[in-house]
Amino acid sequence: MEWKNIYRGIIMGASDVIPGVSGGTIAVLLGIYDRLIAAINGFISKEWKKQLGFLIPLGIGIVAAVFLLSHLLEWLFEHYPEPTQFLFLGLILGVLPYLFHKADAKNKFKPNHLVLLIIGAIVVGSMIFLNAGESAVIENKTMSTYVLLFFSGFIASSAMVLPGISGSFMLLIIGVYQTIMTGISSLQLDVIAVTGVGIVIGIVVMSKVVNFFLNNYYTGTFAIIIGMVIGSIFVVFPGWPASNTLILLSVATFALGLAIAYLLGRVEYKS
Repeated sequence: MEWKNIYRGIIMGASDVIPGVSGGTIAVLLGIYDRLIAAINGFISKEWKKQLGFLIPLGIGIVAAVFLLSHLLEWLFEHYPEPTQFLFLGLILGVLPYLFHKADAKNKFKPNHLVLLIIGAIVVGSMIFLNAGESAVIENKTMSTYVLLFFSGFIASSAMVLPGISGSFMLLIIGVYQTIMTGISSLQLDVIAVTGVGIVIGIVVMSKVVNFFLNNYYTGTFAIIIGMVIGSIFVVFPGWPASNTLILLSVATFALGLAIAYLLGRVEYKS
C-alpha cells in the first residue's frame, strides 16, 4: 500500500469541494496525474489487484477530506472567498513550471502544440462567462431529481479528471451544488449513493479517454492539459478584494500557495 497517497487524496478531496478548483490540477501538482489515470484504467482490467495499493489510500484520503473538510471549506469559501481562491491560484501557477518540464516543452513543442495549448486555455477560461448561480436546496426529491443527481455526478466527475475543469463548478452551473453538499454534510444516503454512482461511472469513462490520448499523443495531450491549467487561472481569479486587509491576506495566501507548490514539487517530483 502506498500510504502516503492518503495525504495526496486529502488535498485532492479538499480541492474538489471548492468551486473553480480542479482535482485533476491538484493531481498534476502532486505528480500523480498520469499514474492516477493509468491506475483507474488498470482497475477495470484483469490486473485490477495491482492497482489497489495505489487507489485505496488515495480514495480514503479523498472521501475523508470531502466528509471532514466540507464544512470548513464551505465556511472559508463563504466568509473569505478571495484569500481562499488566491491560495489555489498560487498552487495552480506553481505547478506550471513542472508541467512544461514534464512535457519537455522546450524540445518537443511545435507550433501545433502551441495551438492545442491555446485551445485548452480558451475552453476552460471561457467558463468564466457561464452562469454559475446556485439554486436552493432540493427538498422534495422525485425520480427526476435522482436522475439529475446521477448525471450531475457523471458530468462533475468527468470534469474532475481533466486538469483545469472544476467538478464543483460544473455542479454550480447545473444548480445542484448546495443540494449535494448538504446531502454529504447531513449524511443523506440517497443523495450520496445516486451521486456517487454517477461520479464513479464518469471517472471510469473519462479516464479511459484521457489514457488513450496520453498513450498515443503524449506531447499533444500535455499541451492541452497545460492550456487547461492556464485557463483555470482566469476562472479561479476572484478579482481584487475591496479592503486593504483582505488584499494583504490574499497576497499572503497566494504566496503560501506558491510555497506549497514548490515544496510539494521538491518532495514529489524527485521521487
